[in-house]
Amino acid sequence: MPLFPANSTLGMLLDCHLMRLDELDYHLPAESIAQRPLERRDSSRLLLVPRSEQTWEDHLFVELPDLLNGDELIVLNNTRVIPARLFGRRAGTHAQAPSRASRVEHLTGTVEVFLVRKIDPETWEALVRPGRKMQTGERVLFGSGELEAQVIARGELGIRTLRFVSRDTRVVADHLEHLGHVPLPPYIHRTDEDSDRERYQTVFAKQPGAIAAPTAGLHFTREIMERIRARGANVCELTLEVGLGTFQPVHSETLEGHLMHAESYEIPVQTAQQISEARSAGRPILAIGTTVVRALEASAARAAESGSAELLLPGKAVAQLFIYPGFRFRVVDALLTNFHLPRSTLLALVCAFAGREKILEAYGHAVRAGYRFYSYGDCMLIR
Repeated sequence: MPLFPANSTLGMLLDCHLMRLDELDYHLPAESIAQRPLERRDSSRLLLVPRSEQTWEDHLFVELPDLLNGDELIVLNNTRVIPARLFGRRAGTHAQAPSRASRVEHLTGTVEVFLVRKIDPETWEALVRPGRKMQTGERVLFGSGELEAQVIARGELGIRTLRFVSRDTRVVADHLEHLGHVPLPPYIHRTDEDSDRERYQTVFAKQPGAIAAPTAGLHFTREIMERIRARGANVCELTLEVGLGTFQPVHSETLEGHLMHAESYEIPVQTAQQISEARSAGRPILAIGTTVVRALEASAARAAESGSAELLLPGKAVAQLFIYPGFRFRVVDALLTNFHLPRSTLLALVCAFAGREKILEAYGHAVRAGYRFYSYGDCMLIR
C-alpha cells in the first residue's frame, strides 16, 4: 500500500510531474494586455480548444450558447468584488516597544491598504504599503477621519491584521464601500474609474468578499444566460472569495515549492445535489473560471479523504489546493477561462486540465491572432 493514498490531496500532489516554473513561460507583447473592457461584455472573442484534438477554433463569446451541447451543468462563482484598495494617512504618533517606551515618533505620510481576507466585519488581513514601517499598534485614518484602522498583528509575506473602527454613525462595511477603490490588477496601468465598479463585476455577483473578479464570468450578460437555459443547459452557483490564493506569484523555482493561500468557499446543498445528479446522468460539468474548479475539486478531495460516498461535501470550507499538471480531476469536464499570466498558478491549473503543450500552443495562436489577455480580455472554452 502506498504511503499516501492516491485519492488524498497529498497523494494527488505527489503523483504530479515535478515542474519548473519556467515551463509555464510564454511571450506576451505588452499591447496584448487589455487595459479596458470592451463596450459590450459578450463581444469578447472565444478560443475553442478541444481536449482530445491538437487544434482550436476562433469564435466570439456571443456564440457560446450555440457551441454548447445543451446538456451541460454550468457552475458559476457568484462572489462579489469589494472595493478592497484604500488610501489613508498615518495617524501621526506611534509608541515604541516597551524597552523604548519613552520615545514617541511622529509619523505621517500616505498609506495604501489592500484588503485580502476578512476575519470579521471589523477585522481584515491586508497588504500595507509602506509595509516595513507599519508596526503593531500604529493607526491609519481614512477619508476625513470617519474611518480608522489599527495594526494589531504582523504576518508572513507582508501581511498585517487591521482592526477598523467607525468614527461616525455608519458601520465599517459602509465606509469600506464608500472609501475603497476597485482593486484592478497591477497589469492594468491606470487608476480605477466609476465604470469599473460595474464592469469589474459579473452580472450574477451576489456574495461580497472577493478582492479580484472571477474574470471568466465577466463576459456573461443576462441575455446570454437566457439563451444558455433555452439551449437546455442548467445553471447552478457556488461562492469562492477570490483572494491571495488566486493571484499570488509563485516565488519558488518549482511548482512543488509553492504554498497556496487559503480561500473561503461555500457550496450550497442544492448545487452539490445538482452536480452529483449530472455526474450520475453522464452530463458534462462546465466550470466558469478557475475559481469554480478550485472550489469543486477541493470539495471533492475533502469528500474522498473523509470516506464520504458523496461526490462533494456541501457547506463552507477553505480551498488551499494547488492544481498543476499531473492532478486528477474528479468533477470538472469543461472549463471556460480567460488567458492567464506566465508562470502563474492559474496557468498551471489550465495546463493540468488540458495539457501544457496544447495550452501553450493555443496561447501562441491567441497572441498571433490578436486576442486580448487577462482580466478584461478574451476567453477560451476547453472541453
